[in-house]
Amino acid sequence: MSRRLLIVLATFSLLLSACSHAPRPWLLTDVRGHLPDLRFHLINDLGQPVTGASYRGKAVLLYFGYTHCPDVCPTTLAHLTVVLQNLGPLAQRVRVLFVSVDPKRDTPALLRAYTSAFGPHIIGLTGTPDAIARVAKRYRVAYSYGKPDATGNYVVNHSAAIFIFDPQGRARLLATEHDSVAQLTHDLHLLLTEPNA
Repeated sequence: MSRRLLIVLATFSLLLSACSHAPRPWLLTDVRGHLPDLRFHLINDLGQPVTGASYRGKAVLLYFGYTHCPDVCPTTLAHLTVVLQNLGPLAQRVRVLFVSVDPKRDTPALLRAYTSAFGPHIIGLTGTPDAIARVAKRYRVAYSYGKPDATGNYVVNHSAAIFIFDPQGRARLLATEHDSVAQLTHDLHLLLTEPNA
């Protein structure tokens, strides 16, 4: 092989290595390109209309649940509270959006009382049944209502995934009940410290 060919091959190899990016070491499920951007029209827990664009500039954790949930919802929000504490000052750049799948009972005031018990970065969202159904369908979230008991109370069965969006509103990660606080903290830290985050 000629010296000139070796130099060309070496230069080409260097250029290729400079163009390739090692994949981020995500611990959660990477959903880039598989789920749509953050987009919705709902009502926040202050009774104000909000959209996905209202949260641009923040990493968003989107979670569907309801205030009368006996187990999964409070446990998930408690775990997310610990994640936010673990992030320290970076938590200022995160919002947890708790979308109620029970708009009949979950008024903005009730959502505010419920979410404020977990911390200021957790915001309750509600809307008409149709508006909530549209958002749920967009992110492939399933929910169904159980039969009311003698007192009128009922259970809402719902998906328990957490959808994570970057500050530009792009769907990036998916967490489930099997993912730990440490995994969530790790990946949110990576997401928030990315260039252009």
